[in-house]
Amino acid sequence: MGFLDRLFGKQTKEEETVTNEKLNIGIILGSTRQGRVSPQVGEWVKGIADKRTDANYEIVDIADFNLPFLGTTDGSEPGIGAWNEKLANLDGFVFIVQEYNHSITGALKNALDFAREAWNNKAAGIVSYGSTGGARAAEHLRGICGELKIADVRTHPTLSLFTDFVNGSEFKPQDLHLDNVNAMLGEVEQWSKALKTVR
Repeated sequence: MGFLDRLFGKQTKEEETVTNEKLNIGIILGSTRQGRVSPQVGEWVKGIADKRTDANYEIVDIADFNLPFLGTTDGSEPGIGAWNEKLANLDGFVFIVQEYNHSITGALKNALDFAREAWNNKAAGIVSYGSTGGARAAEHLRGICGELKIADVRTHPTLSLFTDFVNGSEFKPQDLHLDNVNAMLGEVEQWSKALKTVR
């Protein structure tokens, strides 16, 4: 391929094949506590995502992998390998993030730390919730994403415990969030497609 073709975006046949394949994007539930509401938020995001056509979306629940705390075992638990394999088969991520003490949950941080290369050169969006929309937790997550070579997108839907939940437990999102979620998903798909050519 010549210099001008590369400059003006003409793709090789191999690059065209990579970028035309349907993306696989995981919606990662960031909480494992009893009574958590992240499954409700995750299913809501998936319902919106499933109306789109450029990617396959699936819920990825870190609770299903029974990850030990990093460094407390010999690392032979089957969930560790299964977690890395699941991440390796995904092209991008949407993190469902709760704010605990101005940051992300210990369970999510532990799950992030249990993989390395499987995160690299992929895109992610963040949907957060809390008393201030989970904004502070999301900003902490962005710093971790940078270290793991995850390209986090700009659009960030924030959900309030006061206006988007009934009694802090039943998820009733306001309609105004729909545009933000779709914009965020569009960015995740674009960046996931682009980064697939890097990998």
